[in-house]
Amino acid sequence: MWRLARDYFGAPYASVAAVLYAVNPFQLVNAYYRSAFGEMLAAALLPLLIWASLRVVRGEWHRVPALALAFAAIWLSNAPAAVIATYSLCLVVMVDCLLRRSLRPLPAIAGSLIAGFGLAAFYILPATWEQKWIQVGQVVADTFRPSVNFLFSRANDPDFVAFNWKVSWVATGLIAATAIALIAARKKRKEMPGTWWSLAALAAAAIFMMLPPSLWLWRALPKMWFAQFPWRWLDVLGLAFAFFAALAIESLANRIVRWTLAAAVFGAITASAVAMIRDAPRDTSDVPRVADTIRSGGGYEGTDEYAPVGCDRYQFPGNPDDSERPEGVSADPAPRVAKLDPESDGIVPAAGVRLHTVAWTSERRAFDADSAEPVTLALRLVRYPAWDVYVNGREVQIDARPQTQQILVPIERGSNFVEVRLRRTRDRTCGTAISMLSATALCAFAWGYRRRRITGT
Repeated sequence: MWRLARDYFGAPYASVAAVLYAVNPFQLVNAYYRSAFGEMLAAALLPLLIWASLRVVRGEWHRVPALALAFAAIWLSNAPAAVIATYSLCLVVMVDCLLRRSLRPLPAIAGSLIAGFGLAAFYILPATWEQKWIQVGQVVADTFRPSVNFLFSRANDPDFVAFNWKVSWVATGLIAATAIALIAARKKRKEMPGTWWSLAALAAAAIFMMLPPSLWLWRALPKMWFAQFPWRWLDVLGLAFAFFAALAIESLANRIVRWTLAAAVFGAITASAVAMIRDAPRDTSDVPRVADTIRSGGGYEGTDEYAPVGCDRYQFPGNPDDSERPEGVSADPAPRVAKLDPESDGIVPAAGVRLHTVAWTSERRAFDADSAEPVTLALRLVRYPAWDVYVNGREVQIDARPQTQQILVPIERGSNFVEVRLRRTRDRTCGTAISMLSATALCAFAWGYRRRRITGT
């Protein structure tokens, strides 16, 4: 944020803008209410993205690598924030180009975005391709839909409504502060017409996207629905607030008035922070519970959207919460290896099978199994297409429980060596190759541009 503001006003006020952006009320919400640290990292990079895009629009083509890097870094930080940042970038460029009455910057901007997507392809390509493996639609189910998360929502869940209204009041305060700053800094628009109007349009768009009339846009814009919460646009509004508030403070003629106003703004934010910290939910049992889970080897509960297709994760044993565990499901974690009872078709302890674990890591499970009769083993592992199962060095067809997609492995009588490996799929290999090519192309572009400037050709 300092880098963006420094292009337009002095260092002290650029620092004011940077601090205002870092501690604006929505970032306090992310820190103390949501622990949304990936989203906070994306927000930290957002001003750099806007700064680089404005530089490229001005014709500074040597900023293309910086724009591509910032764009890729945001996508690697938080996907919903990246969707919002992508549309924000497009809006800023569109407004600036309209004011300049020129489309010349568009090829450079398009090239930057393509290069940015290419740099992050090692993540984006597998994340896109492998969505068909999982229940990705659950990410926008129930109270996670944008349509029930606009400001001052009135859904049926009391806890959900209470949080939504807290965020809504934060949004109301930020909207009012941004509007006042815009009015106070309106005289500066002649000095920086492209940037002033671009950021003003960004603020207006952020406000509109948090209100119910924007629902058609949420449905129409590709991938926007997956941003889930309209109030995530407060990251964008926070950028406009910080910029225009610092600009308004700098525009005041009297130095004492300038710094008195700055102190008043920071005082208001500090008061908000104190109120949020006191009100933030704290559960002293959270950390001990996680530590116990790690020590016991019970694993993590997971989320609905990452469960494989056909899997009901609530049917897995081990959830200590009685309210979420269906009747008949055990509260004790499943063993690493159990067996399928052919009579009851249930999962039972692997009695009569001698087991010795060789490896049990995130990408490889290997163990010896000695059985007096043929048996079907049930692994504490769910089926994804990237898993390959080998018994005594021979690949076998993967079978799975219908309701949970728990992997089943048939073994013969006698000694067996079972190995399950996570295969590197083609989408991952292709994504990595694209990222390497993109990085090489950007380095070549930067080197060639620098060489041209040095030689003057």
